[in-house]
Amino acid sequence: MRAAVYRRFGGPDTVRVDQVPRPTVGTDDVLIRVHASTVSAADHRARSREVPRGLGLLAAMGIGLFRPKRPVLGFDVAGVVEAVGANVTAFGQGDEVIAMTGAYFGGHAEYARVPGGAAIAHKPRNMSFENAVTLVFGGLTARCFLQQAHPAPGAAVLVNGASGAVGTAAVQLAAYAGAHVTGVCSGGNRELVTSLGADRVIDYTTEDFTAGPASYDVIVDCVGNDPFERVRHLLKPGGALLLVITDLPGLLLAPLRSRRTGHLVTADVGRPTAEDLAFLVDLAEAGSFQAVRDRTYDLADVAEAHRYVDTGRKRGNVVLRLTDEEPAPKSTAQQTGEASS
Repeated sequence: MRAAVYRRFGGPDTVRVDQVPRPTVGTDDVLIRVHASTVSAADHRARSREVPRGLGLLAAMGIGLFRPKRPVLGFDVAGVVEAVGANVTAFGQGDEVIAMTGAYFGGHAEYARVPGGAAIAHKPRNMSFENAVTLVFGGLTARCFLQQAHPAPGAAVLVNGASGAVGTAAVQLAAYAGAHVTGVCSGGNRELVTSLGADRVIDYTTEDFTAGPASYDVIVDCVGNDPFERVRHLLKPGGALLLVITDLPGLLLAPLRSRRTGHLVTADVGRPTAEDLAFLVDLAEAGSFQAVRDRTYDLADVAEAHRYVDTGRKRGNVVLRLTDEEPAPKSTAQQTGEASS
């Protein structure tokens, strides 16, 4: 099968399309014929070995020290079930599904194996594969963090990095919960973030949100530039700081800060489940969660997709198309929902 393969760490051009063996199917596995995946921040970090301060050794344990442990990247997939293991009863051949491959990666290939117990769900019926796959990485990350804070109706939630894959999902999920959402992004993304449910948008290029008078029940940091010391004064009593991205000190000190301050401070996304993904599918089918797709690339252009993600300027998700069933434009306008796909 064809796959996007990298055999050394480095820039976008280390990723090339090559022929690799198709995954075998264990008794608890689901084999998916992949139609779409995303090129995410997780793929960028794994490929480049660019990780937050102090996390290099920890990252090497997962992705490899001298060379990649898993040469096929791809944290998520949308496609059609090709085969299932003997113990799998929830899915069958021909089912349209979305799934998280997680630390196993493997999504940037024509076939991907999803192990038993992974987050897998039937694809939203009202979404294409290219839009449906955007629910997985960003949606699951946002859901698993926000679930720990339990934002109630009327809660004040700030999302720093509101225009990225996780940020656009966090804005939508917080708004769905009835929270008053403030999004922090560049001015050029104001309209997008507002359309997703933000009540207020702060342009970080002209205003430092930490200098404002507002306070929040929940702060979601999807950028990694707002450690506890910088935002503690903005948290209401019992408020939560959700560190989607943080460095080693932030990771190690989070539990201690939670105990000492009465705030919830966490950098732990937890373990996304099939039930979490099914929740997102239900929201999408009800029209309460939109796909946010910036650009779409064919597999042959995977290095170009990585190059764009490396700019740090993507809006929502960059999608990688694995099939030739539809022509994939090299670049498309930002898309929200199926109407503009």
